[in-house]
Amino acid sequence: MKIKEIYEKKQVLSFEIFPPKRDNALKNIDETLEVLCSLNPDFISVTFGAGGSSNNNQTIELAKKIKKDYHIEPLVHLTCLTYDKDEIDNFIYELKESGIENVLALRGDRNPDIKEKKEFLYASDLTSYLKSKSELCVAGACYPECHPESTDRIGELKNLKKKVESGSDFLITQLFLENNLFYSFYEDTRIAGINPPISAGIMPVINKSQIERMISLCGASLPEKFRKIINKYEHNKEALFDAGMSYAIGQVIDLLANEVDGIHLYTMNNPKVAKKLCDGIKSLI
Repeated sequence: MKIKEIYEKKQVLSFEIFPPKRDNALKNIDETLEVLCSLNPDFISVTFGAGGSSNNNQTIELAKKIKKDYHIEPLVHLTCLTYDKDEIDNFIYELKESGIENVLALRGDRNPDIKEKKEFLYASDLTSYLKSKSELCVAGACYPECHPESTDRIGELKNLKKKVESGSDFLITQLFLENNLFYSFYEDTRIAGINPPISAGIMPVINKSQIERMISLCGASLPEKFRKIINKYEHNKEALFDAGMSYAIGQVIDLLANEVDGIHLYTMNNPKVAKKLCDGIKSLI
């Protein structure tokens, strides 16, 4: 099933996982999937390694497992900065052979150790190519607080509109910790004529180093009310876990009550996080 069709019918719930880098992490993946699939999510996205990474085959294998063993639609991440058209054609063929119909088209992060190619400079280039070469349902990423490389909100919206015009069927946001930022962003997209469904991306923050790393990578801001939580509980691992999970669940409750198009939850492959999330929202969906 193409995920865009699900958005036409209901408020969408989805999760994100990543392929394990080590064989001994496979147990966590199965445990996490068991918990997540008990909520019958509408889809589960699977992240994609950088160019040349052996994780890319694992991405498709994990997506196939989700579809075959759990009967949940997978959304496969696909980056393009370090690939040429022939390589993307090969991925399209693999996806078709695997019965996978949904892709999240991404530029990918720059890595000085991996040579960039010049055929796909932006996610919009990949999106338009996928649409021209296949019948895939293609999602796009967006940033409620602007991409770290953006100069301002107007430029961010212009680039997002270009991505949508190139064929994005729905959008998923980067993480944010203040819901009003999402509501403002959502309103701006509609004013700008950007109309596909948008799922709000939520990541539970359960340790200080995690949030510092994520903020540096994606440019999300840290609200004062959450900063106080970190300062109070940073030296108490269990307390910070409970506080971070409660904060994330509170965000989800508010978003659901405000009838957002969808909720996309970043699980970090952590079965404990997955269970806490699912227990917190199971009566709401």
